[in-house]
Amino acid sequence: MTSPMPAAFIGHGSPMNTLEVNDFTESWRALGRALPRPRAVLAISAHWFIQGTAVTAMPRPPVIHDFYGFPQELFDFDYPAPGSPEVAQEVADLLAPSFTGLDQDSWGIDHGTWSVLAHVFPKADVPVVQLSIHAGAPLAYHLELGARLAPLRERGIFILGSGNVVHNLRLIDWARGDTGFDWAERFDAEVRDVMTRAPGELASVKGSADYPRAVPTPEHFLPVAYLAGLCHAGGEVATPFAEGRALGSLSMTSYLVGMAAPARQPRDADAQTLPEQVPPEQTNM
Repeated sequence: MTSPMPAAFIGHGSPMNTLEVNDFTESWRALGRALPRPRAVLAISAHWFIQGTAVTAMPRPPVIHDFYGFPQELFDFDYPAPGSPEVAQEVADLLAPSFTGLDQDSWGIDHGTWSVLAHVFPKADVPVVQLSIHAGAPLAYHLELGARLAPLRERGIFILGSGNVVHNLRLIDWARGDTGFDWAERFDAEVRDVMTRAPGELASVKGSADYPRAVPTPEHFLPVAYLAGLCHAGGEVATPFAEGRALGSLSMTSYLVGMAAPARQPRDADAQTLPEQVPPEQTNM
């Protein structure tokens, strides 16, 4: 019997990571080299945050440039990965009797997905489907969905959550560089403790005094819950990689289940680049 496909949560940070080689993107590239080739990717991106659960089911998903104020080079970036209506139907079947819409034309592959996959699978030759994040559902709902998706790992599907454990654009401090505020460091460490010890208890971090600043809105944090649910379903714990904070109020820490953390080559490049003329909270990063 072959081992289940690994799964991951990746702290995606700025869309400019698509075009840059830094400590974090080097880790994503190392992950791609170490992964067995998957049958498809199921991505749960912070940027498809809607009032319902849906999965992209078109054979050729459009590439969505869902951000503002960045260089034209980023808007010109293409990631022409095929979709997979077959895998989309498998996802909907696994989540039944809960309703999962099969999206044919309203979404596609957004930057939360392609900014990461540009490094993990740079040839864009692995089929990609995206699962929306239900904005009206509690954290427990997302943990449960993650657990119910676990059989996909046995079918060669690489499940990828993409967001940030700490994500507060209004509190970004350019002077912080690749460091975090004390509260961001504490909350990142608290989530690390849960993910490496008892991922099924992820909801406990909502009681943290640092939670309101670390998670002012839930969409970037909720993709972590899908990996936590997968871990819980398999009786596994997560392995951190690409650990770090940036600009005071972002965490880039990522997690894996089903494989060891890939080695990376340290670099001296800045980890995050943002447009100077647009406030970070208006960029949709």
